[in-house]
Amino acid sequence: MHQQRSSSDREAADRVSAFRSPNYSSAMATTHIFVLFSVLCVTLAKDVKLKSKPATTPVRLFTEEELKRYDGSEEAQPIYMAVKGVVFDVTSGKEFYGKDAPYNALAGKDSTRAVAKMSLDSADLTSDTTGLTEEQLTSLDSVFEGTYKAKYPIVGYTASRILNEDGSPNEDFKPEDQPHFRIKDEF
Repeated sequence: MHQQRSSSDREAADRVSAFRSPNYSSAMATTHIFVLFSVLCVTLAKDVKLKSKPATTPVRLFTEEELKRYDGSEEAQPIYMAVKGVVFDVTSGKEFYGKDAPYNALAGKDSTRAVAKMSLDSADLTSDTTGLTEEQLTSLDSVFEGTYKAKYPIVGYTASRILNEDGSPNEDFKPEDQPHFRIKDEF
């Protein structure tokens, strides 16, 4: 038993002395450090990937009728609203957009004009931006970027943003978040 212990002690001492020997070059030390650093980086990257947000459903195209279904009136349904033709899932702000909440009038539709004017007037609950002042358009962009895009996931686009009135593709369409569909595949 005593010999076994001294044998394992000798093996450990041999391993330690290998690092001190002249045969253990700085290149080998650098290689060991690089390998350890690489393993650490891969481990940390996997940890970060696991903590990131889970994948959401693919972005989709909404007609006005489809968007109306997500107005917060049904408890089991998510709450969606559109600004500038971009449909956001505002369910996490249920206290603002849910049934009987202060901004529920904005839910289930494209409320671009209302957001620009900071209005809940039924005449402003539309995507039409005709006649808005420069100040209102600047406010719209600020709220769009700073509130909606910053807080809520994009779940799709309104058909009117992607299609022209005649049903042809809108050549000026630039997605806020790259959609996971091609327009021709949807129709």
